[in-house]
Amino acid sequence: MEKTLAVNAGSSSLKWQLYEMPEEKVIAKGIFERIGLAQSMSTVKFNGEDHKREIDIVDHRQAVLLLMDELIHFHLISEFREITGIGHRVVAGGELFKDSVLIDKNVLDQIKSISNLAPLHNPANAAGIEAFMKLLPDATAVAVFDTAFHTSMPEKAYRYPIPNKYYRNYSVRKYGAHGTSHMYVSREAAKYFDKPLEDLKIITAHIGNGASITAVDGGKSVDTSMGFTPLGGVMMGTRSGEMDPSVIPFLLENDPDLNSAQEVIDMFNNQSGIRGVSELSSDMRDLEKSRDAGDANSILAYEMFVDRLKKYISQYFGVLNGADALVFTAGIGENDRKVREDVVNGLSWFGMEINPERNYRGVVGEISTADSKVKVLVIPTDEELVIARDVEKFK
Repeated sequence: MEKTLAVNAGSSSLKWQLYEMPEEKVIAKGIFERIGLAQSMSTVKFNGEDHKREIDIVDHRQAVLLLMDELIHFHLISEFREITGIGHRVVAGGELFKDSVLIDKNVLDQIKSISNLAPLHNPANAAGIEAFMKLLPDATAVAVFDTAFHTSMPEKAYRYPIPNKYYRNYSVRKYGAHGTSHMYVSREAAKYFDKPLEDLKIITAHIGNGASITAVDGGKSVDTSMGFTPLGGVMMGTRSGEMDPSVIPFLLENDPDLNSAQEVIDMFNNQSGIRGVSELSSDMRDLEKSRDAGDANSILAYEMFVDRLKKYISQYFGVLNGADALVFTAGIGENDRKVREDVVNGLSWFGMEINPERNYRGVVGEISTADSKVKVLVIPTDEELVIARDVEKFK
């Protein structure tokens, strides 16, 4: 029995699934949440049981070590070499990687070299890859890129309206992210409709600590909200999302605590979004508690978050010239009833209406009313399965 580990490192999380391959049987899965934050949490699920514990997790390297220890502790493996394949989600592939690749030192160096395209993710991805290479040196290691799905975008969508030399000489363009998730849930939506994916227009909303919206036409990404880096697009947990670039020189000229453009970008990436406006936390669960208690900053942060989601979803109705479905996925999209309700209620003009009896935490499938012109679905993403399948291609 061959075992493959699929690793999906987010900006503040590390999800994993251990598979028996090629049968695609899930042996166990888990997640490390709130990495780098107070009250970090580890969850391991197998045999219908959840094993949770609160533990301080400083960074993704520590999470990798804890993961391997837990696999041994719960007798999911007896020794490390039982794992013969490992797939890593890597956010930014830039124009270097348009598909999944076997990882060697050269590939790892290239992933590091384009870390500026995903400063919250690629360094964590690279750190995880290095840690696993030491622990599992003989396993088939594959990098699966978030940006790969978005390579189908037309030039009119991925180019920025700046002088051509910046694209020609420096590859400054929109790359997007969360591509593995957008690809998976759009395909699952086609199964739900029992129609060929090629015949459908779908807007996919991957909403977690990081969030992105994608317009999928006939199974291909034709536009997406994240840009040159995952900082672009909608407001997120710690990221500002889209802003007027003139804010950067203005802040440098007026805030004595900011001394370089990189410091401003770091602030936009790590101290902004829900965290920056609420002055509380980047976690939606924390935000909703304080919002419901009447905290003004938390109320504003929530309203801004929903507002930005509605704006991007709305524009993709224009990009696609209409849509068959809106699909919610990822941590907030799958689990937060109120976010889904408030987003869809604000887009009723497009022919969407929530069925409140279907819109509950943990629902899978359609949550819109029977007469909605645009169907609204909740589909749990499974980036780990896509990753595990790509590992098999190289064995």
